[in-house]
Amino acid sequence: MRKILFGVVVTLIILFTFRYCGDKQEDKIMLQENSALIQQQINNVGKLIVTEGHFSEVFNYKNSKDIFGEYFTSEKKALVVVNAEVVIAYDLSKIEFEIDETSKTLTISSIPKEEIKITPDLEYYDIQSDFLNPFEAKDYNDIKNIVKASLNKKIEASDLKTNAKNRLISELSKFYILTNSLGWTLKYNENPVSTMDALQGLKL
Repeated sequence: MRKILFGVVVTLIILFTFRYCGDKQEDKIMLQENSALIQQQINNVGKLIVTEGHFSEVFNYKNSKDIFGEYFTSEKKALVVVNAEVVIAYDLSKIEFEIDETSKTLTISSIPKEEIKITPDLEYYDIQSDFLNPFEAKDYNDIKNIVKASLNKKIEASDLKTNAKNRLISELSKFYILTNSLGWTLKYNENPVSTMDALQGLKL
């Protein structure tokens, strides 16, 4: 009887041990699968997010030059029509992150800043100058710099950068949805992101 009882106890211990090891192995495989899924999501999102805008403007360029002191002034001027394409992009292939399987945490440590590309098309009309104060390469460079500075102000005053950030947040929300569904934690700069509102409020 004792032998039978001993055999049953040994059998139960063996079964329990195998089951415990099997559960541990299963948990490990599940963690690896989740980690791979998160990595795949990051790779899928790791692309260029582009927001485009168009700006038009008309400039009156003038430049005066004193000749023989204040006795004579030579003026040159031009009408410049500007049509510019503006692209704001986030290259999410440069995102820096860390996946911790032990704590089930995805930590995003760095998100690339936006890249702003301005492509202006300048058309010159009514160019007026004279022999003493002719249009030179410097004038065209000055006009380009003035146009670029003006366009930068227009971009800041527009909703283009806000729209670009909203598109960025939309992409980042995929990380939150996935980690939340898997029972993982999403962090940005060591701060847990526990709600979609918290994600919207991130200072990127």
